[in-house]
Amino acid sequence: MADTRAPRPSTDEESAPLLQNVSHPDDGPASQHEEPTFFDRLAAVVQEPLSPLTKLLLVATLLFLLLSSIFIGLFAGAQHKINSGSGRGQTTVTATTTATATTTAQVTTTAVSTTTVLIPAPGPTGPPVEPVCISPSCISVASSVLASLDESQDPCENFYDFANGGWLKANPIPSDKGSFGHFEEIALQNRRLLQQILSEDASSHFSAASALASDPYDEVLLKKLRGLYDSCMDEDHLDDLGEAPLRDMAKKIRELFRGKTTVVDAERTAAEKERDRLTATVAYLHSRGVSALFDYSIDGDAGNDPNFMSLWLSQADLGLPSKEYYEEESVVELYRSVLERLLLTLDDEDDSMDVTPEQEPGLVVHEERLRVWPPWPWPPWGDDDDGGEKPENRSQRAKKLSTAIIEFEKKIANASLDLDVLYQDPLATYNPVPFQNVSDSLPGFDFSTYFSAFAPRSFPSTVILTSTTYLSDLSRILNDTDKATLEAYFVTRAGLELAPYLGLDTEAWKAVRSLQEVLSGIKKGAVGDRAEYCIARTESALGFALGRYFVREAFGGASRETATKVITDVIETFKKSLRNLDWMDKESAAGAARKADALRVKVGYPLSPNTEDPRSIANWYARVKINPDTFFENMVSARVADQIRTWLQLGKQRDPEAWEMYASTVNAYYNPPANEIVFPAGILRPPYFHADWPGYMNYGSFGHIASHELTHAFDSAGRLYNQDGKLEEWWTNKTSEGFKVRQKCIVDQFSNYTIDDGKGGEIHVNGNLTSGENIGDSGLIQAYRAWKAQYNDEKEFLLPGLNYTREQMFFISFARSWAQNIKPAAAVARVRTDPHSPNRFRVHGTVSNIPEFAAAFNCSTKAKLNPPQEKRCIFW
Repeated sequence: MADTRAPRPSTDEESAPLLQNVSHPDDGPASQHEEPTFFDRLAAVVQEPLSPLTKLLLVATLLFLLLSSIFIGLFAGAQHKINSGSGRGQTTVTATTTATATTTAQVTTTAVSTTTVLIPAPGPTGPPVEPVCISPSCISVASSVLASLDESQDPCENFYDFANGGWLKANPIPSDKGSFGHFEEIALQNRRLLQQILSEDASSHFSAASALASDPYDEVLLKKLRGLYDSCMDEDHLDDLGEAPLRDMAKKIRELFRGKTTVVDAERTAAEKERDRLTATVAYLHSRGVSALFDYSIDGDAGNDPNFMSLWLSQADLGLPSKEYYEEESVVELYRSVLERLLLTLDDEDDSMDVTPEQEPGLVVHEERLRVWPPWPWPPWGDDDDGGEKPENRSQRAKKLSTAIIEFEKKIANASLDLDVLYQDPLATYNPVPFQNVSDSLPGFDFSTYFSAFAPRSFPSTVILTSTTYLSDLSRILNDTDKATLEAYFVTRAGLELAPYLGLDTEAWKAVRSLQEVLSGIKKGAVGDRAEYCIARTESALGFALGRYFVREAFGGASRETATKVITDVIETFKKSLRNLDWMDKESAAGAARKADALRVKVGYPLSPNTEDPRSIANWYARVKINPDTFFENMVSARVADQIRTWLQLGKQRDPEAWEMYASTVNAYYNPPANEIVFPAGILRPPYFHADWPGYMNYGSFGHIASHELTHAFDSAGRLYNQDGKLEEWWTNKTSEGFKVRQKCIVDQFSNYTIDDGKGGEIHVNGNLTSGENIGDSGLIQAYRAWKAQYNDEKEFLLPGLNYTREQMFFISFARSWAQNIKPAAAVARVRTDPHSPNRFRVHGTVSNIPEFAAAFNCSTKAKLNPPQEKRCIFW
């Protein structure tokens, strides 16, 4: 970081000759040659004829003096405004600020030089000029901030647009996306870096890949990475394959459900055979990461031993994002048509029928093939009526089944927990039961066989249920559902999940894409860059391997050390703030401090698998088989390997070095049972972090991310886990009651925010669903205090061209993190399903609860973002 306070050579050089009396060597003693007066020399000059060069220099001198006077006046006026405290709002934040601030840096040299020339003796001086950072990183971030701002907005009324308006205008949403913000922007930059790593052409001059490729394990990893990426990029081959890979999977599902490939005892009853078929089908789908009927995870037993990895059973994912969508007729009809198209496309029968697309204009059938489906008589195992009826029209049957699937999913949705309970109430969703209770709740499913298909050596004696009623409700729903609907449901579950791995010209891909377009607001038919998509798929399948090379290219120098210091500063500040909370007594405060001390802090990249050891990563992905010609199978292979790794954790102790994100991920998280906060290298990049930035920039952006994750340990859900990650009420009743008052405050605050649904209506934010994340965002005050405690004016330079105080820049840095353009459809989906509030409200709701923000911008007492103290939701 350059020190602009250092003397400038030009100043010293100009001062010397003007302050000395130098005689000419030929003049003799000074007493004999009296020095001509200024007026004598001026008269001599006037009498001399002016040469063209002299005239030019004279004009240039006059122009220079005129400009210097103007610039000095502008600088003095700007400095006066700063010193008088009018540094906020529309009165000083104008469109001319950039020009004024920029010229200030230029005037400083001129003003000092001129002052030195004209004033030979010291005299009264004005306020010292603030030092300005002119390092490349400071100039870069200053330019970025200037481009982000919309200074026509009053920061006290609309801080989000003030900090982000310029960026929002310059970054419209790409047609193939439903939203685009800084998170997506940095993820895209990271993936471009990953693309260079994966490119064979670039490997010769790309250091991470070329330097490591000689290691045999790195060679294996790079071969898998590039093989998967290349198979995704080969669109011609994908189109040649068509739906064949997915149709083969659909055929396998049917065979399992019909008992054709299931080994069963001939002596078993019909009910037992049906149970075997159902179990085999669900196990097959789950082994490929496809949610059906119910879902599972392997995590610590939070109520007993948080480090003992146990089986959790929960509700299944739905075909639509949330319950609310099943009440929208237009969305339901679109979804029904997508299911119908999948059923028609994934049919494996060859008998054609007399129905043509012309007879049903709304029906699109791949290659216009129309076949009888399903085979007749139905069902093929002969449990029901053996027939006598004529085969049903194929398209009519697909339409009927698609309608039946939606009715089936509606019942599952009604039996499922609301998301605010699922995400925000860890006590209600922790229900350990003996294995026998699980079997009794769903007698039509063989859990013993199901478990043995995944983990035969770690059979669980206890299962943790997120809902005590879901499995029994599911049992009732299954009893009321015919077999044809169930089979169609399983086929379409696979289609919805895996069709995106097919070629873009396939009917299955187009069907699923049409649903995504509507739910996310994507422009119809808009498809993004194929390389970007393939990088994302490679990252999802082999992310730890890809992270090894990403870290070596993008996470060096002092990044890890600087980021870790920000985090530890925030933690220390949080512990100090506990002493001053009027709602938290000493006993609870001491426990909170112990939990903060016990936090595992992970920065940069995982050590399990070990990013620094290619053998560790190669062993991690040993089960992933990559064939350069089969992208669909490659992705399925990666999914199967992931499920196997998951189940192998069952019954073991938690791996303290394990991560839930990859090093290249633009995100961070807090894991309650592990009591850890994790920050991948992918997010430790501008505009969130740079090791050379002034502290107010790093603490405002990355410091908020750090404080957000820390605060999750004490939010509505996190506070219910103790320092060891165990579920228990470790706060006193008095402290819990004080917290609940503040929690209600923030729930009510955010529930009053609304978004435009794109149809002329408004949808309220779910304050209950988002309360944990909103409380996490309230931790911004800890980042502010941590910055204030660590830095002062003498230690931090201002950024060039920005006429803002350090305090103002802190909050600007925070708000810039959440810049995002989003389409109404995507915004609706987020409000219904995401525990995070819309980004605008993450900014406005947070700063309105922090008095330091209003003080920094001198907000009036009537300003929107400066509410009365009694209306603020203040936790810390």
